[in-house]
Amino acid sequence: MNVRRLIPTAAVASATVLGLTALSACSSSSAADKNGDGKLNVTASFYPMQYLAQEIGGEHVSVDTLTKPGVEPHDLELSPKQTAYLGESDFILYLKGIQPAVDDAIGQSGVKNTVDAATLTKLEKHGSGVGHDHGGEEHSDEHAEEEEHGHESEAGADPHIWLDPVKYAEVTEGVGKALEKADPDHAADYKKNTKALVKKLDGLNTKFEDGLKNTKSKTFITTHSAFGYLAERYGLEQESIAGVDPESDPSPARIKELQDIAEEDKVSTVFFETLASDKTAKTLANDAGLKTDVLDPLEGITDKSKGDDYIGVMESNLAALQKALGAK
Repeated sequence: MNVRRLIPTAAVASATVLGLTALSACSSSSAADKNGDGKLNVTASFYPMQYLAQEIGGEHVSVDTLTKPGVEPHDLELSPKQTAYLGESDFILYLKGIQPAVDDAIGQSGVKNTVDAATLTKLEKHGSGVGHDHGGEEHSDEHAEEEEHGHESEAGADPHIWLDPVKYAEVTEGVGKALEKADPDHAADYKKNTKALVKKLDGLNTKFEDGLKNTKSKTFITTHSAFGYLAERYGLEQESIAGVDPESDPSPARIKELQDIAEEDKVSTVFFETLASDKTAKTLANDAGLKTDVLDPLEGITDKSKGDDYIGVMESNLAALQKALGAK
């Protein structure tokens, strides 16, 4: 299946327009050269945005990320130095709704070439149990989690769009157009790199579709509700221990509910992640007699990541899901 066929032309066009409303074109790339190296100075909010900027920008950009490796992006607080650097950027790429401190700083930065990736695709609402209907009840903790932690986008929309290769491809298209407008001297290269990255994401989408088409179970339990788009895309059901905030503590009622779901849906594995505590996940697994494994929300790359980049880690996630769900 081709990712491009899954993205309506009109939707991409309108999303691109939305993403470009904050942009003003530079007359030449030399106008955006703070370091004197001829490169566009791009600041990315965290790894999924950094990856896009580097893949699309190539040799024409110098990319700095506000969230350093090993830092949990949801809890990031910016230093005065980072805030000052942000204001000197030529181009900012971020995802509103993930990092409140970053959203606030960008709003005050005064940088004209600013792109919010959330405007380049359609955001949706996901609870902690995507696709599940246990007796017609949605999980009672869902609204409390959203209100308490405040890490979801406006109106409760799920910001974790990069974990769906199709939505990430939509964002790729919009970021490519934005870089072309900000640095028209290198527009041809940005266009070429965008096409190459969309092709990679097309291939990744196909691997997930084929790899998860026939499984013994459709339910997986993970630390926090980052995988709603992925679950919806490939016909799976996500159950999260915490809400959007990976560090929040689940209620005893939620733990009991997850134990019941695990038994009912023949869940074999509780997934934890590299940047957040694995204590609750391992306790739940131990009490329920389940295995544990890593499902990486790709909010940052470290030496513990099961892959060198976005594609590599997503392929590792696919292998972990296939094993846990009993793919045939």
